[in-house]
Amino acid sequence: MEKTIGLASDHAGFELKQIVKEHLTKRGYSYKDYGTYTTESCDYPDYAHALARALEGGEVERGIAICGSGEGIAITLNKHQTVRAALVWTEEIARLARQHNDANVLCMPGRFIQPEEAARCVDTFLDTPFEGGRHQRRIDKIPVGC
Repeated sequence: MEKTIGLASDHAGFELKQIVKEHLTKRGYSYKDYGTYTTESCDYPDYAHALARALEGGEVERGIAICGSGEGIAITLNKHQTVRAALVWTEEIARLARQHNDANVLCMPGRFIQPEEAARCVDTFLDTPFEGGRHQRRIDKIPVGC
């Protein structure tokens, strides 16, 4: 059984998050949704922080977060020391985010990515391992205070 994936979105990412949920279920992944649960206007930090805390606490292995541009939710997630959220809109960026950056949250722009491309990004993000090696040295320098 695969580990649990955490999900978060604002109102602009809600519809794509619903599509991602279906895709994860088809692939056999379990997920936990940290909100939002409607298309009613809301503030992405509320849900980003909930997802980040779940990652920090080991409640979920990785996360997928979606807002209108993907930027706001990524910025918020990256305020947490152990989160490495990557803004992704193509398969290649998803692959590099995992291989080189050991990203643990995939952030997507709900208003600027088609569902088919989003599904390919999710698959690539979940299936690509971190390469380690020279990249680990760089990851070790990310937390503040290094």
